[in-house]
Amino acid sequence: MAFGLSIVAMAYVIGNISGCHINPAVSLSMLINKKMDIKDFVGYVIAQFLGGFAGIGLLYAILSSSNIGTAALGANGFGEASAVGISMLGAILVEVILTFVFTYTILGVTSDESKGSIAGVVIGLTLAFVHIIGIPLTGTSVNPARSLAPAVIQGGEALKQCWVFIIAPLAGSALAAITYKFLNKAED
Repeated sequence: MAFGLSIVAMAYVIGNISGCHINPAVSLSMLINKKMDIKDFVGYVIAQFLGGFAGIGLLYAILSSSNIGTAALGANGFGEASAVGISMLGAILVEVILTFVFTYTILGVTSDESKGSIAGVVIGLTLAFVHIIGIPLTGTSVNPARSLAPAVIQGGEALKQCWVFIIAPLAGSALAAITYKFLNKAED
């Protein structure tokens, strides 16, 4: 629930500034649907990855001063690195599907300005839903910027597997954007 509630808070705090784009997969879906230009997309993605590293830096500092230690940095994984031992193909499918659901929801709820007052809640609850399903399977990425930083800090297997948690969310996002564009062609 923490992931979803944090997005609810951020949507209402920075949504009016940046559209609350803190995820390259979300920005990609907006780019594909022409709600963002390429210059802004590149700037957003750079900022998103920098934010991911800033966040993992803070988490590392907090955990290194605790009894938990720094092993619990939230890297995604499959096989031995997954709580349920999901295969690489299974992890790819999970991340594509969950990112599709998440970004499709964002596209739908942000397409109508009259839904603006509830958009943050809908997006946050959808992210909570996605994490409830995905955490035991892959650790839930749906956000390449959230996945790269812990993988770099942890290194080893987390870093070797990280490509799945960058490519699959981007693929799910692109698929959602194309599907949304196709199904809503009459509105455009």
